[in-house]
Amino acid sequence: MKFSKKSLKFMGAVVGALMVGSVFAGCGSSDNANEIKVGANFELTGNQANYGTAARDGLKLAIKECNDAGGIDGKKIVLTEGDTKSEASEAVNAATKLISDDGVKVLVGPAVTANVMAESQVATDNKVPVIGPCATNPDVTVENGKVKPYIFRSCFIDPQQGDVMANFAVKELKAKTAVLYLDSSSDYSKSLGKVFKEKFEAAGGKVVMEEAFLAKDQDFKAALTKIKTANADVIFVPAYYEEVGKIVKQARELGIKSAMLGTDGWDDPKVVDIAGADALNNTYFSTHYFEKDQEVQGFIESFQKEYGHAPNVFAALGYDAGKMLIDAIKRAGGTDPEKLTKALEETKDLQVGTGKITMDPATHNPIKSAVILEMKNGEKVLKAKVQPQG
Repeated sequence: MKFSKKSLKFMGAVVGALMVGSVFAGCGSSDNANEIKVGANFELTGNQANYGTAARDGLKLAIKECNDAGGIDGKKIVLTEGDTKSEASEAVNAATKLISDDGVKVLVGPAVTANVMAESQVATDNKVPVIGPCATNPDVTVENGKVKPYIFRSCFIDPQQGDVMANFAVKELKAKTAVLYLDSSSDYSKSLGKVFKEKFEAAGGKVVMEEAFLAKDQDFKAALTKIKTANADVIFVPAYYEEVGKIVKQARELGIKSAMLGTDGWDDPKVVDIAGADALNNTYFSTHYFEKDQEVQGFIESFQKEYGHAPNVFAALGYDAGKMLIDAIKRAGGTDPEKLTKALEETKDLQVGTGKITMDPATHNPIKSAVILEMKNGEKVLKAKVQPQG
């Protein structure tokens, strides 16, 4: 078949355009020969930015350590960041951009449960594995009794924390009555409250009152005045440190002397600055590690050297997620989704920032211990280390 010169020119232009398009598509869909792309989708702005940026910094430290040691098979990990803006809808938008436009094949983040759950569908549709560092709600990785194939986490789950604190209240503090004071805008807080109530009452206690607040509230005294009338043995406040600090401070100002209990959202040095050391006496919370344990010293020292301040629990869990991912990429030989998913499921006795973890392939939850810390004059004191059941 013969073509005119004009036709040949036109066909040449079309072929050239297609070739250029394929080059750009290749850049978006596969790793550079010397790079391994990883997406970080965190709350970098908005009212959850304190948590997202801390987790992101922990992840970045793990990647820096890996790259400084030569990378993985000579390849450097390159982090591409998205911002959820502390909103579930934006978490989806950012994840979509990271996957479709930036060509990442694995995501770490967001920090907050609701944002991870929002992101999980678009990640699953595109077969992109996700590690949620701090998302503790059971539904993050399991839906209707079935594990989500591409969604993992590096933290323990709410039932473990709720169970730990309910049993501690009954067995160690001899509590018979409790008040729940929950953040009604937080899936994290509501999930923990539900588990605590179930376990506390199953152990013989009684929840005598439930009150609620909203994230970013400043004045808690009206609800705390009602809570004071309950005269409960313990007050359970599963929330994040910014609100917790104000709640504890105002509770003590109102003369509430009950033991106050919490979970890993309390675990930040700023809680002492907000509440005051004296107000925090007779408070206890569950978290992922005790900073004086020998096995976590390496992470703490590295983080302080890199950022000039001590890590909080979000930073530690972001680091754990990074260590999990690096280990899995090494064993998978890259970021092929199926191989990487299998490698994550097979994580076993891995040393991370907060200790050692093994992945449960049936739930995609790490099997790891919890600690209970008491605040004494502004300092954390280890009360118990609780090994996971099973």
